[in-house]
Amino acid sequence: MMISLKGAKRLAILVGSIAALGLASCGSNDSSGSDAAVSECPTISEGKLTIATGTPAFEPWVVGDKPESGEGFEAAIAYAVAGELGYTNENIVWVRTGFDEAVQPGAKNFDFNLQQYSITEERKATVSFSDPYYSTNQAVVGFADSPVASATKLSELKGLKFGAQSGTTSLDFILNVIKPSNEPFIYDDNAGAKAALEAKQIDAIVVDLPTAFYISAVEIEGSKVIGQFPLSAAVAADNFGLLFDKDNKLVDCVNKALATLKESGKLAEIEKTWLADKTNAPVISLD
Repeated sequence: MMISLKGAKRLAILVGSIAALGLASCGSNDSSGSDAAVSECPTISEGKLTIATGTPAFEPWVVGDKPESGEGFEAAIAYAVAGELGYTNENIVWVRTGFDEAVQPGAKNFDFNLQQYSITEERKATVSFSDPYYSTNQAVVGFADSPVASATKLSELKGLKFGAQSGTTSLDFILNVIKPSNEPFIYDDNAGAKAALEAKQIDAIVVDLPTAFYISAVEIEGSKVIGQFPLSAAVAADNFGLLFDKDNKLVDCVNKALATLKESGKLAEIEKTWLADKTNAPVISLD
């Protein structure tokens, strides 16, 4: 059958329209694929990623108690993970929680929480954790003019009055490893422990090594890192993980993001930017 030039043009337009409809149909399939991805990586608010940190949040983990700035080790980690998950800064919501509050069972007002949570079997009974984003060890901070300021052995610390935040691996370390002759003083947060040290109500505090560096360099004049404790069969590393509601599906998605950041060198870059070199503190022998 012969087709006129005008008819050929009409046929071409019709074919093009059908093709466009076909493409639209493919686009619809892509959308459903996107919906599937969302269901695999759910958040508490659609299109938003809600991240929690401490109240207040301390340096070097968050600079100036402003996590939204992205400055500080954990603030930078949070934004890096969010970026890998596909969230822009505008779609990140920050909330605050107490340290112990977030570990309690029950619904959470965040997708994940980071405020130096060590991954422990006890905590895993009520919450879930990501793979570690940082590993560290414990350290002692005291005054530079203290009689034990140059201590090199654990035995030299036994007679000190120690302080630490409740519910932390630092307190566990005092009780189970140092085993001082004096009952340690326990505080609701690190701020209370630091205030007691500054007032010389206690002799020393135990904190993770990066926090120890910051306290001695910036926060408490005249203090120093007396020493860090070596890792051994008896003393495991403190592995920090992002904390989630129990059995949250988002954990697998975040673990993939962390693996990508580690493989690319971004995690190491963030650590180098915000945390002091671990070799800059003396080591206290456990013998």
